[in-house]
Amino acid sequence: MFDIKKAADQIDAMLRAKGVAEFEFQVSESEKKELNTEGADFNLLRTIFGGEVSVSVILEGRKGSASGNDLSDAGLEKVIGDALLSAQSAEADEANAIAEKQEPETFRAGLLEADMPRFYDCLKALCDAIGREYPKVNLLQVIADHTSEHTIYRNASGTRFESFDGGYHVMVEMSGSDGEKNTGLDYFSLATRDLDTPLIDQGSVRMHLEATEASLNSVPLPGKFEGTVIFTPDCLGYFLYMLASNYVMNSVVMEGTSQWLNRYKAEDVTFIDKGVLKSFLLNLYTARKTGRPVTKNTGFALVMEGGDTPLADMIASVKKGLIVGGFSGGEPGANGEFSGVAKNSFLVEDGNIVGAVTETMINGNLEKVFQDVAAVSKEQVCDGSTVLPYMACTGIVISGNN
Repeated sequence: MFDIKKAADQIDAMLRAKGVAEFEFQVSESEKKELNTEGADFNLLRTIFGGEVSVSVILEGRKGSASGNDLSDAGLEKVIGDALLSAQSAEADEANAIAEKQEPETFRAGLLEADMPRFYDCLKALCDAIGREYPKVNLLQVIADHTSEHTIYRNASGTRFESFDGGYHVMVEMSGSDGEKNTGLDYFSLATRDLDTPLIDQGSVRMHLEATEASLNSVPLPGKFEGTVIFTPDCLGYFLYMLASNYVMNSVVMEGTSQWLNRYKAEDVTFIDKGVLKSFLLNLYTARKTGRPVTKNTGFALVMEGGDTPLADMIASVKKGLIVGGFSGGEPGANGEFSGVAKNSFLVEDGNIVGAVTETMINGNLEKVFQDVAAVSKEQVCDGSTVLPYMACTGIVISGNN
């Protein structure tokens, strides 16, 4: 594969030779070993090698960026040239800056080497188990891979980071089918380093399979009412991302539209702790622009602590409401108001799951949703990217077909 250490040295030298005093860049190489199925039959095995470079420069306060996947000498020269042209046409802004020097460090995570024969056996076992245990689930395709990546980051301040990461990924597309009855498409994804535990028992895999079979008997939900919504871990992750985007991330803080803007001082990367906002999630530019502390980690691998309530007790406490497995809607308004379709949803009445309902509208206010938390489950689900519980929230408007 391409020598990215040599490429990093070359990019650094090119930038300095052009007199660029403020810059940062990242160069990476990757190897993806992919296995695909059509239905339950494996039909593709391939290895894909990739490389990417991205460069940002600042010229007298004007910032420009460019990226590309050609790591040849000519390709690197072009990306640098494009970044310089981008900066020359940009507006000067004193908030543009390169982060101060941090000590060199190498990061290693995951499984860098693939065991493809064993991974194949795990995928085959998954397909067989779905066919055996969930006969009404129509397996459409499985896209699976092991990806390893080697990345180098450097900047003009002298920061030098190098990272190695790798792991297995599985995405399954499916639908329900039972005679004349059919469901729409559903899918689940899983990132894992564990080939000892059957894939069907990891993450939210069984949850999706069970919901797909149950959705074959979906019925319209009549009327409109205010009730309790239990968000599954998959759906909760989506709402937490909307919450962060609407209240604590770069653009809403810089534009002053965040409803939480002047309530708390940012302290660390935990942005909510026991109901208290602890930190905004700001990059260097937004921090300099607003005078607020920079967040050194703005990644979004969400982890939320479990609560004290078993999921069964949470469901039993609901007078009337929904278990919501997915959500499809537009971006919330600046005031946090949201509205959209609840997917893979189940009606709960008097503590009992009545059954699956066809696509139903839910609407409310994001801030109020997370203020009106009725319970958080003891159970948590790890899908390799997030670790989240179930969460029950009151006061959400649920609208069915009249």
